[in-house]
Amino acid sequence: MGRIPILDEQPVVDGGRWPAKAYAGEVLPFSATVFREGHDAVGAHLELESPAGVLTDVPLARVHSWDDRYRALAQVTSEGPWRFRIRAFSDDFATWEHNATIKIANGVDVELMFTIGAELFKRLSKEKGRPVPTKALFKTVSQTLSDKRLPVEERLAPIHSEEVASALTSRPAQSLVTYSEWHPLVVERARAGVGAWYELFPRSVGAEQAADGTWTSGTLRSAAERLPAVAAMGFDVVYLPPVHPIGSAFRKGRNNTLDPQPGDPGSPWAIGGAAGGHDAIHPDLGTQADFAEFVAAAAREGLEVAMDFALQASPDHPWVTEHPEWFTTLPDGSIAYAENPPKKYQDIYPINFDNDPEGIRQEALRILLHWIAFGVRIFRVDNPHTKPVDFWEWVIHEVNRRHPDVVFLAEAFTRPAMMQTLGKVGFQQSYSYFTWRNTKEELTEFFEMLGEWAPYYRANLFVNTPDILTEYLQFGGRPAYEIRAILAATASPSWGVYSGYELVENVARPGSEENIDNEKYEYKPRDFAAAEAAGTSLAPLITRLNAIRREHASLRDVRTIDVHWSDDDAVLVYSKHLDARFAPSGESDTVLVVVNTDPHSVRETTVHLDPTRFGLEADSEFTVRDLLTGQEFVWGQHDYVRLDSFTQPAHILHVQHERGDD
Repeated sequence: MGRIPILDEQPVVDGGRWPAKAYAGEVLPFSATVFREGHDAVGAHLELESPAGVLTDVPLARVHSWDDRYRALAQVTSEGPWRFRIRAFSDDFATWEHNATIKIANGVDVELMFTIGAELFKRLSKEKGRPVPTKALFKTVSQTLSDKRLPVEERLAPIHSEEVASALTSRPAQSLVTYSEWHPLVVERARAGVGAWYELFPRSVGAEQAADGTWTSGTLRSAAERLPAVAAMGFDVVYLPPVHPIGSAFRKGRNNTLDPQPGDPGSPWAIGGAAGGHDAIHPDLGTQADFAEFVAAAAREGLEVAMDFALQASPDHPWVTEHPEWFTTLPDGSIAYAENPPKKYQDIYPINFDNDPEGIRQEALRILLHWIAFGVRIFRVDNPHTKPVDFWEWVIHEVNRRHPDVVFLAEAFTRPAMMQTLGKVGFQQSYSYFTWRNTKEELTEFFEMLGEWAPYYRANLFVNTPDILTEYLQFGGRPAYEIRAILAATASPSWGVYSGYELVENVARPGSEENIDNEKYEYKPRDFAAAEAAGTSLAPLITRLNAIRREHASLRDVRTIDVHWSDDDAVLVYSKHLDARFAPSGESDTVLVVVNTDPHSVRETTVHLDPTRFGLEADSEFTVRDLLTGQEFVWGQHDYVRLDSFTQPAHILHVQHERGDD
């Protein structure tokens, strides 16, 4: 326990079993419960050690007067293994000042209080490590407190000076010093926590259909022609579904049917064929040299390539004959195919990780290192929740040990325990249930979850995927698409868009939450230029959202999201705030988002803000500028809004400054 109890230090994951996560430049909240017996004052400091061994000492402040929770913000500035601990102590000056203030004012033990204070500052003036000017200052304070010739007010005056306060803040008058254990903190590169993703199928970009209905596939080289437009929209990552050979056995036709027509390309997730497996490129897309050029072309546009890592095989994959033990053989002698009832994937064999776990581990590591050698540093992992967690813990550790900059995104739509644990064992990011959280109440609960899980789980808020076209998008029209993009881009440091979202593709296959004519099973070239020329594309909005994200550092944090209140059950209000101490501009950065979550209506309401959550007085008036329209308003605690989902479904407001008395 220690002389001064220190409990529930944060951020700590499962008692330190796994390190808490952060990314370079992130501002983290550190906290602990600190108390002692009796009435003497206590204090607490954070000791934060960088990978280079540099120790930063940060005072923690009491959160509320009615509890013993202490908190501070600190920034981790470089990648690597950090650690922290909490130092607690009896604050001898605070104890003396409290007692002296009360007793001297009431004429009780006056000289005794002055004597105790003088001895305290005499002790402090002799402490090793204090600067010489501070020692001299404390010696003078001790002498003044001892001088009975001076009036009481003059004897007390030095202890209220800024110089004394500053010296005791940086190094308190401490005794009974107690330390918590050291706690691990892994700090990864910024892209592990912040980024805008764009998903596209290379085979669709540049694909052409002949008069007889046959198709010529797009290639990696034709797909590279789309990269400047993706970069122009402000995206950081271009994500490619599997680019490997596709099997022919049980190949799926359009819309996941079992009767493929000649020329149907099949699902990219049915990996493996005569041309190879996971370490090969589909011949229709080009060669491995073409892939290397695609990665280089993306880099020239400021984009990183995220590659799909799907541990499964088509019946034609070389693994099926070379390693039959890696699959599950049924009593009738057939190999079990993948199912997610009611969906069936006869073209995909899942891996059985229990028959040869070591062999599968080594093969998975070999494949990852193969593509890392091509410059890939991000992997979107397909269905990781259907594989053993200890496998992911091992393989991510082995990759990050060699290449700490590699990022893994978990495509995990599953129960909370699995999603949380995948984050704890190594996944830097994860898909989430954001796509099905649409109401004000649902989103409020979801945002609170993001903050609670932040030490180990980072949600990448994809607004859609080839497999997900929610009812909200199907029936909400263009307003629904705008609303979801605004929410995703401002609520999370990472968000993603599947190609076609900017064209408001919202026609579902009957009875499903999937796009009709699903691109997983066919070529789907798109005329983005025509939509932009017609003014129907969402590309301008997406471009503006990504620009806002880059301009406002507060949006790169999920831990500071604060939900405020409105009188309307469809109007969601939240803020993000970055203190001036950590902002690149040197000024506090606060963004307020007010969203009409109902895509079918006009909403008028009053929003109620707590300005203290973003560094202002409770009754402040302040100017806000709408980052979407350029309009300016004067706001305070209670503000009227009118949001028409058809013309302006949201405000994204930058708090510019506090209004003066003018």
